[in-house]
Amino acid sequence: MLLTVFLAIIFCVAITLMMFSAVAFIQNTKFFSSAPKEAKEALIPREKELFYGARSIGWVLMIFSFLMILGVGVISIWDGFRSGFTFFQFFFRFVFIFTAYKLYDMIFFDYFLLMKFHFFQFYFPEVESAYANRKYGYNIVSQLLKLLVIFPAASALAAWICSLIKF
Repeated sequence: MLLTVFLAIIFCVAITLMMFSAVAFIQNTKFFSSAPKEAKEALIPREKELFYGARSIGWVLMIFSFLMILGVGVISIWDGFRSGFTFFQFFFRFVFIFTAYKLYDMIFFDYFLLMKFHFFQFYFPEVESAYANRKYGYNIVSQLLKLLVIFPAASALAAWICSLIKF
């Protein structure tokens, strides 16, 4: 259980690093596909780097965060095989990691960073009006769908595949 909690924390750190590298350093509008329509329309593409080498730093951080996420998956599965996990143990591990991530995303990213601290608006001030009258982020229905349906289903599928493989 302790490893599962640790892996969930690492997953959240990796996602935070990925978001930070995309928003603060790379600043490519293609990364903001999940933003609301009015925010995407207001975005002005950034041709000039924030500072010399910012995009390079951003891509290095992005690759590092992707490797961290991959590592969480590999360690989750490898430790499960090593420990002789059943379907339900794999399922619990996967659903715990995904649920911790989604709750972190909804609370920290959508509420605190976006609505309270205006992190995204600091780097892209042109979207301020798109978020001005909102009390919460912009995609609560999508977030809840992932939290309550998609992630548990993906966890069950992954757990089923892992429980079929015997070493």
